[in-house]
Amino acid sequence: MIERGISQDRLDILWNLLAGVAFVFALQLVNLQVIRHSYYRGIAERNRTQVLAQSAPRGRIFTRDSAAVATNKPSFSLIYFPGEVKTPADMDRMARSLSHYMNIPLEELKAGLYRAVKRGAPVRLAENLSSRAMFYLSELKTMYSGIDIVVEARRYYPFGNYLSHLTGYIGKMDSAEWSVYSKERDYTLDSRVGKSGLEKMYERTLKGSDGGIYLEVDSRGRLSRILESRKWTPGSDIYLTIDSKMQSAAEEGLKRSHTGKGAVVALDPRTGALLALASMPDYDPNRFVSYSDERNDAGLKELPEFNVAVQGTYPPASTFKVITSIAGLESGRVDPAETFFCPGYYDAGSRVFKCWEKKGHGRMDLIRGLAKSCDVYYYNIGIRTGALNIEKYARLFRFGVPTGIPLPHEKSGNVFGPSKRAEKKSYWFIGDTLNLAIGQGETLVTPLQVASLISALANGGTFWRPYYVGHILNSAGQVTFRSVPERMASVTLKDSTWAMLREGLRDVVLEGTAQTVKVEGLDIFGKTGTAQNAQGKDHAWFMAYAQLPGGKPEVAVAVLVEHGLHGSSAAAPIARDVILAAFRDRLPSRSVPGSGAAGASPVGASTSAASAGGGGI
Repeated sequence: MIERGISQDRLDILWNLLAGVAFVFALQLVNLQVIRHSYYRGIAERNRTQVLAQSAPRGRIFTRDSAAVATNKPSFSLIYFPGEVKTPADMDRMARSLSHYMNIPLEELKAGLYRAVKRGAPVRLAENLSSRAMFYLSELKTMYSGIDIVVEARRYYPFGNYLSHLTGYIGKMDSAEWSVYSKERDYTLDSRVGKSGLEKMYERTLKGSDGGIYLEVDSRGRLSRILESRKWTPGSDIYLTIDSKMQSAAEEGLKRSHTGKGAVVALDPRTGALLALASMPDYDPNRFVSYSDERNDAGLKELPEFNVAVQGTYPPASTFKVITSIAGLESGRVDPAETFFCPGYYDAGSRVFKCWEKKGHGRMDLIRGLAKSCDVYYYNIGIRTGALNIEKYARLFRFGVPTGIPLPHEKSGNVFGPSKRAEKKSYWFIGDTLNLAIGQGETLVTPLQVASLISALANGGTFWRPYYVGHILNSAGQVTFRSVPERMASVTLKDSTWAMLREGLRDVVLEGTAQTVKVEGLDIFGKTGTAQNAQGKDHAWFMAYAQLPGGKPEVAVAVLVEHGLHGSSAAAPIARDVILAAFRDRLPSRSVPGSGAAGASPVGASTSAASAGGGGI
């Protein structure tokens, strides 16, 4: 009886254990089939399907007159879909055939093929294939199973170097960029992203939503069939404020200069909209999206990304004489009718300061002194006005501070004046005042700052924040952004001062140092400058604004030609071409030569104005 009782107890325990196991199994079954059904089904689906991502076309970039400066074109990528695992000999044979016809390193192709087999997933072996490679691949597809070609979108810059410093370029992500984009949708290690310019600043705007090919695979990871192909959504299009003809005139003008280096900036003085931005040397952004089987990496390390227009700093030279004039008139220390005699030099006692016109200008008042850019006249009124007053108005006209344009690495330049010397407990000498009065010495400005100066002179003292994006359209054609002009600062001057400035700047063009800029049917106001350069030949400056007779100023231009020697002969003709392009449809036909800046192509050649004779101005 005792043994039977023990056996019964053991049997009860066993039945209880079995019941417990059955209960746990039932709970797990409910968990799998009911509670977490969706979760595990998703895992199963992912094991059964794979996605081959297809990059969406980036948004396009247009000028304000609808010239496409960045767009897309069809691109063909070579994909390998692993099937039955091949022998190493088969893989090597396939890799050698592909390498022979595609000019891609053998080891790179072999690594891609083996990676596909190991992962059991399709791999992109090459992209941006040339027509030559496509021809051979069409034959190889019949010889090797698993090879296929996928159509994607490739970035394309139709006019090469045109507007390159503003447009920028794209390239493959580096590790730092991957750390930024890795958590975002539609980015993979193979994604191209903006590296500079608009391409980088508006990366997320230009980047669309990727599509993909959804593939069904078996338990071994082999491709069974293509389930579907999901269409991509293109990125948003950006419309710039840039005028394509003015930009062409600016770029062609700089290329024609004997140095081929410098910058041109054109602004709308009514809003601050950027109408042209040229910087030389430039580069072709297409070099970064060249065919993978026709590689050309030479020279990419020497890419000239330095944007002279916003990063280059130079003495403003005689363009600064406008500031000296304003300081003298506003302080009441200069009578515009008073004359000073220019014998070709100014004796400062310990040193003689020369005028650019060695034989001298004779008697000069303010209007003639500005028109002829007489250094001796400005030495005299500089001393009369005082360095502190000149420095004050240089700062009021926003020298020494960034313009606020939304571009990286903008330089602020430097205001040269006695206040900084006082901070350093250093002396200020009479020679410093003389240099300051004519824009030499330690004063430094960027071409964009000079453009902002002449723009403010054109509109009566308003400094707008320069901007270059007019509006943005999404893929549905809806406006998602539109720029609104932003006032940065204003300068208030006497009406008499504004009148004297307009008369003096007009005389610069009519009978002064920039007579080559005259255009029938336009009123142009300008100032030349030649900046002394201790490292080589002098730099050439010219700034101007223009309007139709009786109208208001519509365009303000600043031109710098590095080592151009004379503003009148090197920089002024470029500004003339840009102005001609701005008014191309509203001038008498004889004022705009047939092959001039009003050409139809965004990169068409512009007309060169006749060079001015002589003059270091």
